Amino acid sequence: MIADTAIVFPGTIVPDDCTILDYAVVGKQPTLSARSTAKQEEVPPLELGPGTVVSIGAVVFAGTRLGARVIVGDQACVRERCDIGDDVVVGRGSLIENDTTVGARTKIQAMAYVTAYATLEEDVFIAPCVQTSNDNFMGRTERRHELRKGPTVRRGARVGVGAVLCPAVEIGEEAFVGAGAVVVKDVPPRVVVVGNPARILRDVSPGELLSASERA
Repeated sequence: MIADTAIVFPGTIVPDDCTILDYAVVGKQPTLSARSTAKQEEVPPLELGPGTVVSIGAVVFAGTRLGARVIVGDQACVRERCDIGDDVVVGRGSLIENDTTVGARTKIQAMAYVTAYATLEEDVFIAPCVQTSNDNFMGRTERRHELRKGPTVRRGARVGVGAVLCPAVEIGEEAFVGAGAVVVKDVPPRVVVVGNPARILRDVSPGELLSASERA
């Protein structure tokens, strides 16, 4: 179903069982500043997977691929050259920037910001209002072009409400980042980190780890 008020740009691949709700925009080409560090190129059409829902007022750019049964929440945005796996949820008002990969079954909650050049693996949980970054120089010096890289969040890791992930940090498999933590260096697998700067508090409880069947 495609709502009458939705905008679907030419060439967009929309399977019959997709739902595109009112005022959503799908398949839009990026419009970049002349000074943007993103690639200045026309990108191929957007590809939506079967059963995908693009909710009210959401925007999904061309050059991106969404897997099966993805939900893009109201007023959320997914930029160009992103690869979004099956059964991903992108919460209301969240933004996934360009050139980002999101693994299957990952949940990105409301108002989260996933920076460009980030990687979220399978079964990741990103809580509301999490913020990520990819530029230690905040737009100054040419070195920012060499070192531009978003965080990598490994399989099954969880990031709590309002946490901040600094450029290029790696959150280990099944690690737990506490609410409001500021992560400035890599987090080992299966530990809980809290505070600013984030520090290891303890190991993740065995009962919270993904089972072998859930990982398969």
